[in-house]
Amino acid sequence: MADALFVVLRKVALSLGEGALVKIGTDVVEAAPVLTDFEHGMRQIEGELLILQAFIGQVRAQKAGDKAFHAWLDQVRDVAHEVEDIIDEYAYLTTQAMDTSSFFKRKFHQVKNFAAWQKLLVRISQVEARIQRLSEMRNRYGISVGEQDRSSKLQQSNQFSVSDSSYLTDDSEIVGHAEEIGRLTQWLLEEKQDRTLIAIFGMGGLGKTTVASSVYKNKKISRTFDCHAWVTVSQTYQVEELLREIMNQLTEQRASLASGFMTMSRMRLVEIMQSYLRDKKYFIVLDDVWEKDAWLFLNYAFVKNNCGSKVLITTRRKDVSSLALHNRVIELKTLNYAESWELFCKKAFFALEGSICPKNLTSLAKKIVDKCQGLPLAIIAIGSILSYHALDEWEWAFFYNQLNWQLANNSELSWISTVLNLSLDDLPSHLRSCFLYCSLFPEDHWIKRKQIAKLWIAEGFVEERGDGTTMEEVAEHYLAELTHRSLLQVIERNASGRPRTFVMHDLVREVTSITAEKEKFAVIHGHVGTTQVSHDARRLCIQKSADSQNYLANSHLRSFILFDNLVPSSWIYDVSSRFRLLRVLGLRFTNIEQVPCVVTELYNLRYLDMSYTKVKQIPASFRKLVHLQVLDLRFSYVEELPLEITMLTNLRHLHVAVVHDLQERSLNCFSATKIPGNICGLKNLQSLHTVSANKDLVSQLGKLTLMRSLTIKNVRQSYIAELWTSLTKMPNLSVLIISVSDMDEILDLRMLRPLPNLKFFWLAGKMEGGMLPPIFNKFEKLTQLKMDWSGLNKDPISSFSYMLTLVDLCLFGAYYGEHLSFCAGWFPNLKSLQIADMEHLAQIEIEDGTMMGLHHLELVGLRNMRVVPKGIKYIRTLRQMFLTDMPKELVESLQGSDSHIVQHVPNIHIFDSTDSEAVNNFIFWPHLAKKYGSGATKYDPRK
Repeated sequence: MADALFVVLRKVALSLGEGALVKIGTDVVEAAPVLTDFEHGMRQIEGELLILQAFIGQVRAQKAGDKAFHAWLDQVRDVAHEVEDIIDEYAYLTTQAMDTSSFFKRKFHQVKNFAAWQKLLVRISQVEARIQRLSEMRNRYGISVGEQDRSSKLQQSNQFSVSDSSYLTDDSEIVGHAEEIGRLTQWLLEEKQDRTLIAIFGMGGLGKTTVASSVYKNKKISRTFDCHAWVTVSQTYQVEELLREIMNQLTEQRASLASGFMTMSRMRLVEIMQSYLRDKKYFIVLDDVWEKDAWLFLNYAFVKNNCGSKVLITTRRKDVSSLALHNRVIELKTLNYAESWELFCKKAFFALEGSICPKNLTSLAKKIVDKCQGLPLAIIAIGSILSYHALDEWEWAFFYNQLNWQLANNSELSWISTVLNLSLDDLPSHLRSCFLYCSLFPEDHWIKRKQIAKLWIAEGFVEERGDGTTMEEVAEHYLAELTHRSLLQVIERNASGRPRTFVMHDLVREVTSITAEKEKFAVIHGHVGTTQVSHDARRLCIQKSADSQNYLANSHLRSFILFDNLVPSSWIYDVSSRFRLLRVLGLRFTNIEQVPCVVTELYNLRYLDMSYTKVKQIPASFRKLVHLQVLDLRFSYVEELPLEITMLTNLRHLHVAVVHDLQERSLNCFSATKIPGNICGLKNLQSLHTVSANKDLVSQLGKLTLMRSLTIKNVRQSYIAELWTSLTKMPNLSVLIISVSDMDEILDLRMLRPLPNLKFFWLAGKMEGGMLPPIFNKFEKLTQLKMDWSGLNKDPISSFSYMLTLVDLCLFGAYYGEHLSFCAGWFPNLKSLQIADMEHLAQIEIEDGTMMGLHHLELVGLRNMRVVPKGIKYIRTLRQMFLTDMPKELVESLQGSDSHIVQHVPNIHIFDSTDSEAVNNFIFWPHLAKKYGSGATKYDPRK
């Protein structure tokens, strides 16, 4: 609940700080008294909400099981949403009032909006009354700060029992994690005198407690220690209680009572424990640790006595696990499929001989195991429930089809939600909204760092710190925090090692989406178990069967994201007209050919995604979207933007590109977009792709000093000096793509200064004199380099070899020579190498000791190369090779007499680029899947 207040309070602060009266101007001076009253009323509400937020944060942990408290919280949430509606309506009206398209339209809106502003005052009065009633209800039902009540203690004891049940597990029932248990055993038995802190880290439900208990109960291990204790810390620990419980286990219970432990102060308990452990070799397990502070006093209590003592902690948080030595941390992973199947069968078919799955249930059982994605908690819970069901195919199919509903409503499965929700409830307000938003994406959709950051910013979830740090960087910090809390997993990193792609465990997503729907945060339609869409939902994600739903009355939506690309365009045009206060509109992959007319009336819009659509033109009326931050038109048919686009001064990211050749083997593989007019006003732009160069534009780029990523095409030599001067004014520029106007254009870069922070550089065009300019020796941070049609006469590999950070190297038609050499010691970090369309290249020499980490090799269109490079045999790390349009002799040699050279490479793909099906299978679909997840491959550009 506090997260809803957090977002609303941020919006209140922003709205009051924007000076709406100044922005609207003198034309609506008659509205001034109304707006003054509005601001006064909002300041009053802001104060009340701040107090409510503080109160909820103080008592929430104490009231975990209190139904009256949660019913009251629902009422607070409704009030917060009403305030948010008022704020966003206010923003909508003030922006509409600034629409200067015509004098008569402006006057019409002024008259019309004056009445609307008066209604806002009435709504504010109603909110103030509701807040007063909330305070009265809180007092009436005894919702106050104080000692935990009985229901809260009962709830807490129930949470402890989940951990205790893992502790009580019979070791014979444990499946998987044998390697981790073996390492733990080795560490606990090692003869090391220093006290050692060991950590087991991973998401909830992985079996951290089970693994810890298996070594704790191991007699061989326990005999090597003088004393041992196990204590569950949890989120609501009291240091004194932990110390007393540990002392009770280390000593005899009666002795501890006689010693008066129950009345001792915290510091006295620490002293007693230090004294007791001073000459003992002890083994203590701290299960379920949620924060570093828990270790503060315990660290002092667990004396460092050089007796070889061990402390083992289990935690969901990476920052807590960092308390241990870096080489004494085990990050627990999900079970593999074989282990998952074994565990499920042990639970579901324990009554059958050998716990073997009946043939009639095999298909359904495999689907259920797939759904659990290796999470032992879910496998055990679901398997145990199904063990009491009849071995009937229809009954199991019904259970599987209703699994999402079961997670939300079946009390026997509630402990899955309880365990997984502990992590959600532990999140601070600013992270909770961000994480709930992640549940909007479909099951097979990857969460991309840049995209989710833009969405969070558009929604107002990310704070602007004002210390030179961008909101995108703050959002990246939020992602790191969610990863450290084991709520998101990193599945892909970029060439610099930064996380690029994240995934949420499917069951975590299911449980989170249930919470999101319950709290009216968001609804996912097409999600199994969702039968209707509440008109109170703040966000709506359509995954399938979009046109089967009626969303008519929902004026509360802030995000509308459509993943159903089969829905007719007429439905999209109709439905998008009903979301007045929308901030995020996602229409990627949809079947639209023009921008819905109503889009330019969405005055609060921050994020608009029409990539991978058939949209051809952007209307001049886009000037009205003054709050727009992100406009994504990649893979659309837009080749020119209207002059009015330069009026959108809040734009942070502008992506427009018409792609002609996904293989990127031609100079014009994608088209540049023309932007008429002066772009100097777009000072908030951080990324701009792809823009067509002209004399004025290359000079104006120097005003965009926040730029981090830029693609500019149709560059001429006459522009280079001015362009490079502009680029040097962008201190954070890390991605740069430059392409010449045609194949005859020659670029002279010899006198240019290097760009110190460049990490990705793609340069397409001939180099003066057929030689690399000196700046290529000074790219100290470059991780990705692509050179196209450079016209080089000398082998460039030795020049690139100084780039020790290089991870990806692509050379397309860049070299006229016959021979390339890769010497020993070069490219220690290179992971991917592509060499293409060099018509004279006949030999690639690869010495033993070069490119020792290469994973991916592509040879494309090298029609004069008839011999397999023998040095490939030295690259033992190579995992895949792509050979496209290569000579028949080379392919036959590779498959015959020279097959031994590549026998260590597990994946070798050979195809002809004229085979459209092969291009789709090996290039287009993998491209989409890599960028957006496997679900994106449902999109078919040929339709």
